[in-house]
This record gives sequence, C-alpha cells and structure tokens, in this order.
Amino acid sequence: MSRRATTADVRAVFCVFGGTGDLARRKLLPALHAVHRQGKTGDGCLVLGVARETGLDDAGYRRLAVEALVEAGTDAQEARAWADRFLFYQTIDDGGPEDYEAIARKLEALEKQYGVPGNRAFYLAIPPAAFEGTIEGLGHAGLNTSRGWTRLVVEKPFGRDLASARELNALVHRRFDERQIYRIDHYLGKETVQNLLVFRFGNAIFESLWNRDHVSYVQITVAEDIGIGSRANYYEQSGVVRDIIQNHATQLVSLVAMEVPGTLDADAIRFEKIKALRAVALIDSDEVVLGQYEAGTVGGEPVPAYREEEGVAARSRTPTFAALRLEVDSWRWQGVPFYVRAGKRLAQRRTEVVVHFRRPPVWMFAERGPADIRSNVLRLVIQPDEGFSLEFNAKRPGQPMRLQRLPLDFRYAELSQELPEAYQTLLLEVLEGDQTLFVHADEVEIAWELYAPLLDGGLPVHGYPAGSWGPVDASRLLQARGHHWENE
Repeated sequence: MSRRATTADVRAVFCVFGGTGDLARRKLLPALHAVHRQGKTGDGCLVLGVARETGLDDAGYRRLAVEALVEAGTDAQEARAWADRFLFYQTIDDGGPEDYEAIARKLEALEKQYGVPGNRAFYLAIPPAAFEGTIEGLGHAGLNTSRGWTRLVVEKPFGRDLASARELNALVHRRFDERQIYRIDHYLGKETVQNLLVFRFGNAIFESLWNRDHVSYVQITVAEDIGIGSRANYYEQSGVVRDIIQNHATQLVSLVAMEVPGTLDADAIRFEKIKALRAVALIDSDEVVLGQYEAGTVGGEPVPAYREEEGVAARSRTPTFAALRLEVDSWRWQGVPFYVRAGKRLAQRRTEVVVHFRRPPVWMFAERGPADIRSNVLRLVIQPDEGFSLEFNAKRPGQPMRLQRLPLDFRYAELSQELPEAYQTLLLEVLEGDQTLFVHADEVEIAWELYAPLLDGGLPVHGYPAGSWGPVDASRLLQARGHHWENE
C-alpha cells in the first residue's frame, strides 16, 4: 500500500544525475525550489547535482541554479538563499566504480552534517543510453539501498519498442524493486489529468453514465502547434508514436477506460489502468493514419515542412501525426470506439478528452430539423485553458421552437490559486513515496506491445499542411462511422 508521508518523512537528499542539463535547469531545480517554498519539505531536502563538468564545485553549481531559478521567475535573493543552504555538487568522470564510491561518500557526509536519515532519491535526467551504466553503478556501490528509503526516478522514453522496454525493466529490476521505481510521464502530474479520477469517481452522475449504454465514442487529442525545434536528432528516431502516443495519449486512454478502483491507493489505481490497457484489442492497420507536416502557416507565420527542418533527412518518413481507433474489449466499453490523435504543427495547441454521449433513443424533436439533433458532449481540457464543459440541449428563446446546444463549463483560471507545475507535483510525490502518478513496468510493456504494428515503418505517411488538423484521411477514419473530430 502506498502512503502519504509527513513532512519529517521527506527529509532526504535528492540526487540529480544530469544536474547541469536542460531538464534540471528548466524543470527540476525550479520544481524542487517551489516544493521547498511551499513548506512541503520543512528544512530537510538537500539537492545534490551530479554531472561531468569537472571545473564545477558547490559554489559554481549554486550560481548555475540561481540563474535557472531567476530565469524561471524566482526572486534572485530568494533563489540564492535556497541554493546556498540546500544545493551541492559532485563531479562524475567516466562512470567507473570510483565515481559512485565518491557519490556515496558525499551522500553520507551530507546526511551526517545535516541530520538526514538516509533517505535518497536518484533522478536520471540523462539520455536513455546512459541509463544502464548509471543503474549498474548505483547497484555496485550499494546505493540501491540505504538505512532510510531509496527511490529511482526514470524519465521517458522508457525503451523505444517492446524488446528494449523489457530489457530496461529487467536491468532496473536487477538493482531496484518495483516499489522503488518511479517512471515519470509528466502528463500525469498535470492537475487536470489527476482531475479525471476525481471527476469520474467523485461524481455519481458521471460514473453512472460512463459506459457503452450511454457513450457513443471517445476522442483524445494531444495537439501541438510547434514543430520539432532543435530536437531533430531525437525526433527522427522517435516520431509521434514513440514521443506522444505510446505514453501521454495512452495514459489518458487508461484513465478514461479503467474500472473503479477499490481505494485511491496507488496499487489499486495502477492495477485498474493495467487491466484497461490489457483489454485494448490489437490495432487494425486500416484504422491508423500517419502524417508528416508540410510547409504551411501557423499563427499567421509561414513555417517550413518537416523535411526542411535542420537535421531532418531530405526523404524522411518519420510521422509527426498519428490518428487511430482503439477498441476496448471490456464489459464497460464493448463497441465504443476510442479515437486518439496527436501531432505537431497542428492548428492549435490543445490536449483534451471529449466524451460523446448517445442521442436520446426517442427523438421527438426530429421534425424541428437536423440541426437540432445534437448529442451531449463532455469536454475535459488538459491544456491550455484547463477545465471542463458539458454541452447540453436547451430551447432557443422565441418561436418557433428550436433547440440549441449550450455549455455548462468551469475553468481552473477562475480559481484564486495557481495550478502547480507538473514536475512540482511529481517530485513531491517521489519524496512522499506515492506511486499513483507514475507508470508501472507492466503499463510500459503493454503499451509498447499495443503499438508495435505502428513502429515498423510499413504504413503510409500522408502529408498535411502545417496549421491544419492533419491529413484528410484522419477525418475519414471517423466519418465512416458517422462520427467527426471536434474541430470539424
């Protein structure tokens, strides 16, 4: 059973491998500072940055961290006060045994000096190619256990296909128990994603309708208006299926499709998510549309085609868009299609779950015209403009009688408090020992197995203009069943 920790429990050393890298500077250090500022860790969470920069010491690392925090909007004096008190640095050379022994000595010295009870979190903010050496190094040095708790945080991508995911799981499990492992998918740290659980299970009115008797189809969209930027080296090897579909989008599918867990315990929730993914039928290649953006206009500005981006092969077939239909063969969802799409250089940045309910079985208003026949739609917006809306039918004022669809909505922006950043939530969960928002080994492998047919390069890749909603065939995927994407 997972448990919530008290402030005393989170006295720990948070050790960041890749502590000078982009992820640490942009996300991890600001998030750890925010957790401290909110009083979540008391005075007991130290941060040890580990990297290959040999000319860096504690003071130099603190200056780097202060620059990162100021760039993220933190007051410089406040940033310096935190860094001077809680931040430390350790150089790692070639990753040999002596490097990890030095890290162990540094950890023990910090714990003794500051009264930290042997609690350690190791965050691998490093390229996947470096995972194996780092995990083995930690194990050889005995850093996979301690007199307190020890936790390993692994960034995505967790493998690049089913075989590599299984190999990585086996590697990690040789040194760490599954209860020590926290596989991060930052989407799960978003308040609006977590709200899916509360929205479903905290409101009987929706959970009672959350099934094949009342739902016609479900849409999940993860749309970005940006291109690949400077990530060509990564994206050419990944594409949209590995980058978005296999992780972010699939996590949303599991949260929508899962059964009611017995408790809000991490094990119970993760078990139901795994069970939902196991119920997804094999994907039919005829129900998949892949695309790659061509030159177009986004936000009024002309943008190049994917193949014209720096670092991209002139004849690249890497998909930047995917749309597919999933079938969940469970009692709850039998016959209800789940349409999933994700892509870059689309018309707008938008991540949402849209549930289309069935039309009334007896439509007495049909004589009023086809425009009046509208189903109820529940829209859960993950980003931006986070919130939800329920669209329902009402009488339009005046005569003759006509119907109109109106939204009943809520936006988190209406609340006085600011939404916490995803990494802030996730890092606190690591310190508190709650794995609810982290991906289990079985989830990783099931997802890779599910999308294996999309990874072999055998499917056609259709062009689509940048600034559009993807290839035309993506619309036909739904139109064949009388459905439509929300932007149409």
